Amino acid sequence: MAAADLRDKLTCSLCREIYTDPVTLPCGHNYCRGCIVGTGGEQGERREEPSCPECRQTFTHRPELKKNVTLSKICEGFRSTPPGQGGAGNICPTCDSPVAAGTSCQNCDPSQWGINLPVGSGPAEPAPTDPTNSPRNRTCSAHSQMELEYYCPQDGACVCVACWLVGEHLGHRVEPLSEASENKKEKLREVLEKLSPEREEIKKRIQRLQERRREGAEKAAGETKGVTALFRGIRERLEALEKQMLSEISSEQKKISHQLHGLIRQLEIKKDELSRKIRHIEELCNMADPLTVLQAPEPDGAEFYEAEGGDRKRRKMEDINAPAVGDLDLGGISETLLTGLDQIVTEAKGRFTWQEATDLVLDTETTDGETVSEDRKTVSYTGEYELEPWETDLIWASVILSTRSFSSGRHYWEVKGRGENWGVGVTPRGGYKDWPLIRLCDTYYVSEGNGITALPLRPSCGRIRVSLDYEAGLVSFYELSEPIRHIYTHTDSFTLPLRAAFWVELGSVRITS
Repeated sequence: MAAADLRDKLTCSLCREIYTDPVTLPCGHNYCRGCIVGTGGEQGERREEPSCPECRQTFTHRPELKKNVTLSKICEGFRSTPPGQGGAGNICPTCDSPVAAGTSCQNCDPSQWGINLPVGSGPAEPAPTDPTNSPRNRTCSAHSQMELEYYCPQDGACVCVACWLVGEHLGHRVEPLSEASENKKEKLREVLEKLSPEREEIKKRIQRLQERRREGAEKAAGETKGVTALFRGIRERLEALEKQMLSEISSEQKKISHQLHGLIRQLEIKKDELSRKIRHIEELCNMADPLTVLQAPEPDGAEFYEAEGGDRKRRKMEDINAPAVGDLDLGGISETLLTGLDQIVTEAKGRFTWQEATDLVLDTETTDGETVSEDRKTVSYTGEYELEPWETDLIWASVILSTRSFSSGRHYWEVKGRGENWGVGVTPRGGYKDWPLIRLCDTYYVSEGNGITALPLRPSCGRIRVSLDYEAGLVSFYELSEPIRHIYTHTDSFTLPLRAAFWVELGSVRITS
């Protein structure tokens, strides 16, 4: 197939033979010099205007016949192998031409053609071999005996000389592979110049994030250790409180048991006395002799009845004063329990206590055209900054600071913003390196270093809580919606006192703490 295509490209359309001394007309078609001269003579005899036999383009004057040196060389090479040369079976797989033993096909090997290649190409020098590339990858798929030596920018393909001269890329501008490679490398270097700084920035961001992850892991480990110790202490306190409660209950039970034992003993004695009297009376009641009954001690005498009445009175008083069985002092026991639990909860709360900055007010000396309320809790502005989100340097050059600064502890304050553009944050006292949360329209932004990043969380209300953990190096922002939503947490190492910072555009921000 390839041989037929190549032979067809080298065949004169007039004589149907391989070109002999090929020349090119101004229209671009090639002919044997003898064929086109003869055709021109015939046209002259017929007094016709000179024209191209193939496309019929006419020429005012007989055109100059320019020899096509390249095509001539190809044709000479194609013709140089006589039919039958070479042993049986030595046939070029590309053009089906006979090939001499131990040689390459003269029709397909450009080194046999003597072609004047583009300047700078010359004989192909051994190219650096990529171990991942096989020789098959460096040969032309259309002309298997030829190496890819050129690059066609029009089609973005590597081609061989046959593709360029007589194949699909005929008439296309081609470049030697080395030249095309250098051009591509130059473009890649330009891309590299842009990508390298971006990569360095990403590396720095990765380092910062890794540092934050490390700090977060250390903080989590510290918090885990603290919480474990807290619960261990709570368990120890609860166990001690349990023992105390059980001891008090046991002591109370023993005291009541002792009291009841004494009362029971007294009542047992009284019961025996009453049993004796009852037996005596029953005996009198069972006597048949009247004399004996009457001569017996008078059980119904005043002494007997007085004693009897006194006994009833004493029994009544004893019943009133005797505690009921199981009547523990629950009031005292409950007080001990609640007091102990309250102490445990107080200690646990102390582990996570955040102090609300209720005394936070604005420093009027830091204002720059903004209006501060009389109680110094609200800042408002009615002008126009006309700033973009990334212009944080301009935004935070006009911040208003709080009078109070923080250099230790855990603190929080709450604000309520009105309008679309405002921000809150913290900043070192006397400086403008800050860690703000900015709300512009319906988007939250955070500013760290020289960059600003939009957050995925969309605002749903104007109430914000700022939490500062100085020792841990944390500044957290929460949206006080229903439910409360965490917006962002910044991690840093604080060494200077920090002040609350506020910025507002066409609206107001009020400290509600």
